[in-house]
Amino acid sequence: MEQQFQPVSAAHKRLSKRKLLLRALAIVVGASLVAVGLEIFLVPNNIIDGGVTGLSIMFSHLAGIPLGVFLFLLNLPFLIIGYKQIGKSFAIATLFGVAVMSIGTTLLHEVSGLTEDLLLSAVFGGIIVGIGVGLVIRAGGSLDGTEIVAILLNKRSPFSVGEMVMFFNIFILGSAGFIFGWDRAMYSLIAYYIAFKMIDLTMVGLEQSRAVWIISDEAEKIGDAISATLGRSVTYLVGEGGFSGDAKKVIFSVITRLEETKLKEIVEDIDDSAFLAMGTIHDVNGGQFKKKNIH
Repeated sequence: MEQQFQPVSAAHKRLSKRKLLLRALAIVVGASLVAVGLEIFLVPNNIIDGGVTGLSIMFSHLAGIPLGVFLFLLNLPFLIIGYKQIGKSFAIATLFGVAVMSIGTTLLHEVSGLTEDLLLSAVFGGIIVGIGVGLVIRAGGSLDGTEIVAILLNKRSPFSVGEMVMFFNIFILGSAGFIFGWDRAMYSLIAYYIAFKMIDLTMVGLEQSRAVWIISDEAEKIGDAISATLGRSVTYLVGEGGFSGDAKKVIFSVITRLEETKLKEIVEDIDDSAFLAMGTIHDVNGGQFKKKNIH
């Protein structure tokens, strides 16, 4: 029986607006926390974070220009380059988050740091930055262009996104030793590690790869949308309803953490009653997954 799309109800529209506002609020809170962690704890003590943020801190120190300027300018090219690969909603969320973070660091630039103790600064700065970044990622955005570069390079490289991001950050954190001294570089490594762990805690086990199972009467439409929008291959499994005994198509796919929010939107737009389950994957080998644009 052919299914007809029904007009979107007013309640559904209100729900969508509510979700959009909640995501925007999460990005504002997350980006603001990152600004606090940077300007109140890390930057006053010459401790850096990884990625573009770390480069921005070093450039700001050398040029004497507020950190917010470099945070926005250095992230912008990566965002433009990755626009087609990542998607419109991710790009908008990321641009919004980077803008809030840049404005926040600018407003807090003249505020004195809470402590001059390097260990306390590294620990609490890492905690606050990690929580902030985790909130932004949960809302479907990002605050650093390094991961976008790794995603694009991954298509032509045998290394995973995580391995390339780690390489970038080792280089960036190592460079801090020549600018701020090797003791600050080691404290920066502590802050980066803590932030990395706090992102995981905030995301409740968010990993690079996620296994997805979807059960829906609109399985083929959802599968086609996943392939067309995310560029991910899907596999249709044959299932049977436990109560009804009806034949069911089960969609199986593997996506990345940055694609999770977009996939949920795809499923809800086509069949808001679909069953959706996700599980963390620690390793993916074989097939075409590594050759795709892993996020």
